[in-house]
Amino acid sequence: MILWYYNRENNEVVECSVLDQNVQDSRDRPETDSVSDRTVKEKMIKTIILSMCLAASSLSLDARADDERAYTDGPVTEVDYLRVEYGSFETYIDWLNSTWKPTMEATKKAGLIIDYKVFRATPKSPDQPNIFLMITYKNMAALDKGIELEAVAKKVIGSTEVQNKARMARNEYRKLLGTELIRELILK
Repeated sequence: MILWYYNRENNEVVECSVLDQNVQDSRDRPETDSVSDRTVKEKMIKTIILSMCLAASSLSLDARADDERAYTDGPVTEVDYLRVEYGSFETYIDWLNSTWKPTMEATKKAGLIIDYKVFRATPKSPDQPNIFLMITYKNMAALDKGIELEAVAKKVIGSTEVQNKARMARNEYRKLLGTELIRELILK
């Protein structure tokens, strides 16, 4: 029996063996075989070993193909979680229609975002959001365009000072609970 070990790329050790009855028998017999018989046997053994190594290496290539991701990264969405106080919902919706929506439309027209959405939720407790604002960007790199985003906001809303005063007024009836980024995964 001939034994050899093969290390795969994932460090798995594979033990391979070839049982050759003729090789075993030749050890028990006196040297009566011709040189050509031994050469043929050695070539056969080498051929078998080479075949086994090729088979084992093709298995490791299949394993590497399985390591590829089964998805591609899609657009990135910024989600703002807001809590609008009771009795102020219509006031906040008016602001969304008069200021936020035109700003988002201008940002979309400038190619800085893909889409935007507003969702209303029924919270389970007073500390949970009842409004979700979602802004979708092409990718993570699009989030680095802060200067361009600010320029669009200044054109639509006004100076940074005007924006801050309006933000302070909105803080009286709505609270930003948090912001997170989520990424769509596009399955293959």
